[in-house]
Amino acid sequence: MAKRVRLHKYIANCGYTSRRRAELLIEGGRVEVNGRLVDRLGATIEPGVDRVVVNGDEVTPPERVTILLHKPAAVITSTHDTHDRLTVMDILPRRFRLLGVFPVGRLDQDTEGLLVLTNDGDLHHRIAHPRHEIEKEYVARVKGFPTPETYRRFEEGVVIDGKKTAPARVLAHEAEGPTTVVRAVISEGRKRQIRRMFEALGHPVTWLRRVRVGGLELGDVRRGEWRALDEEEIRALTE
Repeated sequence: MAKRVRLHKYIANCGYTSRRRAELLIEGGRVEVNGRLVDRLGATIEPGVDRVVVNGDEVTPPERVTILLHKPAAVITSTHDTHDRLTVMDILPRRFRLLGVFPVGRLDQDTEGLLVLTNDGDLHHRIAHPRHEIEKEYVARVKGFPTPETYRRFEEGVVIDGKKTAPARVLAHEAEGPTTVVRAVISEGRKRQIRRMFEALGHPVTWLRRVRVGGLELGDVRRGEWRALDEEEIRALTE
């Protein structure tokens, strides 16, 4: 017998909307299962057997797609933009937008590197939710020459917006001209976190690339290019 799943989770996994908005749609009386209105949270359905309709549209699982994109700088991590800037969806084939693929987490406009996009709502939740503490590895070029004490403070946590960041790791560092290239790992996803940590320590970031998320590495994917992930690589994301 097929495994039953919660209705709001099924709607999100189909790429229709987020889990929270699916809950709101259910509570708002916008969801039917097998022709009957369902307006209580906690309801379950049997995928492939029960017919789910939201706002008159039948909701069915799309083709599962998960890709790795090497996001270039100057491209924003969003599905659309109102300020005439290129988004990650603008530089991908149109079929991904039609399949409901969207970014997992964010890279700020000036940061390049590994970005995962998927239409698998459950996978998105497992990667993006803070409680999972998935590692993200970056290579940063910072101004000046951080001291051992600076690296110790970075690893122990830096206060940003009144809250200390979680412990981090510095894997390597090497001076290059008037700057230092630092390879570091964090397990949080605060906005512009790496940049703000180094800036708070007196060494602003001049260039930043994300090279790993969980067990998935950027590898030799060039800027602006993408490739599909296989099942083993998808599992590696949450390891």
